[in-house]
Amino acid sequence: MASALISASQGGRRTQHIAKDSSHVLSRRRPRLQQWLALFLTLLSFLSVANAASITADIAATETLLVDQRIPILEDGGWTMLSQEEHELRRHKRAASESVTTTIKVPVTTITQQTRANAAPASPLPSPFDSNLASNFSRNGDGNGACPSFINAFLTDPTFKQCYPISTLLQTSRSFFEASKSLVSITQVLDASCSANVTTCSPYLKTLAKRLIDPDVCGTDYQLRNSIVVQAYLGMSAYESLYQATCLKDPETSMYCYANAVTNLSTPSNVYFYYLPLNMTLPRSSTPTCNTCLQRTMAIFQAASANRKLAIADTYVPAAQQVEAFCGPEFVNDTLPVAIVANAAPGSPRQGPSWLIPVILLVAAVHWLL
Repeated sequence: MASALISASQGGRRTQHIAKDSSHVLSRRRPRLQQWLALFLTLLSFLSVANAASITADIAATETLLVDQRIPILEDGGWTMLSQEEHELRRHKRAASESVTTTIKVPVTTITQQTRANAAPASPLPSPFDSNLASNFSRNGDGNGACPSFINAFLTDPTFKQCYPISTLLQTSRSFFEASKSLVSITQVLDASCSANVTTCSPYLKTLAKRLIDPDVCGTDYQLRNSIVVQAYLGMSAYESLYQATCLKDPETSMYCYANAVTNLSTPSNVYFYYLPLNMTLPRSSTPTCNTCLQRTMAIFQAASANRKLAIADTYVPAAQQVEAFCGPEFVNDTLPVAIVANAAPGSPRQGPSWLIPVILLVAAVHWLL
C-alpha cells in the first residue's frame, strides 16, 4: 500500500510537471499569436482604406460627365450623329428646297380665290335706290305724282331686273357699296350684270331714259336737278359704256378689272374712272395704276364720247390728260373722236354734207363721157 501511495504521489508529481510544461509552452506561443493577429488586423485596415479610396475615386470619376452635343438624325432607317453646324446647314437646305417646291406646286392666287369663293355666303343682289326713294318730287300732269310712280314701275319691271344695269347701282345703291367691300360679293354682282344681253338691254334703257325726262313724267324734276331723277337718267344713258367697262377682265388673272379696282385699298384711284360716264370728274389727287385694264377702259370711254350728249363727252378729256401725266403720252388718246349726228344711230359715223352726192355723180358722168 505504501508502494501504491508512492506511485500515486509520483504520478501526481509527473502530472503537475506536464501541466507546468504545457503552460510554459503556451505562454511562449501566445506572443507570437498576438503578433500575427496584430499583423492581420493592420493588413485588413490597410486594405479597407485602399478600397475606400478606390471607391471615392470611382465616384469622383463618375461625377465628371462627357456630354455628346451632336444631334441624332434618322436617315435611311438608322440614326446618324451630326454636329450642330452640319445639322443647321442641312436644315437650311431642306427649308429652301421645301419653299421652292411649295411655290411651284401651289399657285397662291388660284387657291386664295377659290377659298374665298367657297366661303362666301349666298346673299341677294344689290338693287338701285335701296336706301331711300323718298324725295321732293314735283306733281306734274294730274297731280298724282307721275315721276315717283314711273320710277317705282321700272324698278319692278322684269325687263329692267333682267338687264340688271350696274350703271344704275354705282351712285344709288347702299347694298352695292357694301358688296364692293368683298371680292367675292362684287364678282357675283358683276356676273349677274354681265350675263345680260347688252344688245337688247341697251336700246331698252335708252328708251327708258328718254321717257324718264319726258315733261309728263320726270321732266320737271330733271330740270330742277332732283338727285334721284338725275342719277337714274345718267345710269340709264351710260349703260352701254359702263357695261363694256365693268365686264372687262384682266388678261393675266381672268378677274374683273372693276372688281380688282374697287377692292384694292392700297391704290384705289383706278375705281374713280368708272364714274366718268356718270358726269363725275377725276380727282386731281388720283394716282392711277397704268395697267391693261385702265388702258382698255379709257379706250371704251373715248369711243363713247363720240355721242356728245353723253356725260362722258365732258369728263373724258381732262381725265385722259391726267392719265397721260402718269402713264405717258402714248398710253391713252386724249382727244374726242368725231362726233356722231344726233339723228344717227349710236356709234354710226358722221354723214357728209348733202351737196357732196350730186358733185360725185357729176364727176362720174363727165369721166364716163370722156
